[in-house]
Amino acid sequence: MASLWDDLESLVASPSSSAAESGQRGTIKPKANFDAEKDAAALKDAIEGLGTNEKVLIEILTQRSNGQRQLICKAYEGATGRTLEKDLKGDTGGDFEKLLLALITPPAAYDCHEVTQAMKGAGTKDSVLIEIFASRSKQQIEALKDVYRKETEKDLIEKLTSEVSGDFSKALILLAKGERDGSNSVDVGKAKGDAETLYKAGEKKWGTDESKFIEILCKRSIPQLRQTLVEYKNISGKTLQQSIEGEMSGDLEELLVAVVKCVKSLPAYFAELLHKSMKGGGTDESTLTRIMVSRSEIDLLDIRAEFKKLFEHSLLSNIESDVSGEYGDCLKAICGGDD
Repeated sequence: MASLWDDLESLVASPSSSAAESGQRGTIKPKANFDAEKDAAALKDAIEGLGTNEKVLIEILTQRSNGQRQLICKAYEGATGRTLEKDLKGDTGGDFEKLLLALITPPAAYDCHEVTQAMKGAGTKDSVLIEIFASRSKQQIEALKDVYRKETEKDLIEKLTSEVSGDFSKALILLAKGERDGSNSVDVGKAKGDAETLYKAGEKKWGTDESKFIEILCKRSIPQLRQTLVEYKNISGKTLQQSIEGEMSGDLEELLVAVVKCVKSLPAYFAELLHKSMKGGGTDESTLTRIMVSRSEIDLLDIRAEFKKLFEHSLLSNIESDVSGEYGDCLKAICGGDD
């Protein structure tokens, strides 16, 4: 696995993640000749009939774009006087229910609910916060915060500040504030300067100056950071990821490594997380659901390709051997094919 993250050769030329956000690399596309009323009627029959027809639920909800699903939800409420969400909750259960509910939630609201859930109860689920804030674009983070403000009338940054602490908090808050530079131009001189600063703050120093790492990794643009990763390896002989892993620990290390991985390749980052969610004794269904749904219209095709490259079998075959029943069938429909 290390070799993937150590290879920097093609990095500077590879497309930035934002290219995928136009939805060209998703497995789910808007359906042609879409008819919200007709879909709503089919869902109504599937739910109200004797025993729920899960096949119909899966077929309709995984073969429509999120925008189309919102129109289906409206049509469904118009036809039945009930929300589709309420009926799905009453008629399905477990991971399958959560997956269907995720599919009918607008992307920004879904991200927002995942973040809110991660902050609930004793102990914050930092891995979820790390995954979302390290991987989402500036626009996605703004949209998530807007939903949070609308739904709670509170400020997400304030809430995060009360939940997390230390250097981890500083880095997470910078990402959540969306202070990353959005430009696509690269200043090689600045990249060399930043690489030098990072080298002096870590490898070359007794004790690490985390603030320099946080400042550079959470604020520079993606293309700029890619150049910085190359310059850093030229100076130190190690990759920046290796240095962070050697110099830091705990949540801060996990967050900054995630940022570096996302700078290098979002699809590879998610492929690795998906593999981890299905590895070993049990399945981490919440991570599996979140990634499959949230990337289904963005870059799931690229994630599938990376998965195959890294683990020598397809994402679909991994899902097939790891999860079963309606939940498995629905995930396979989102995955959309074998590689």
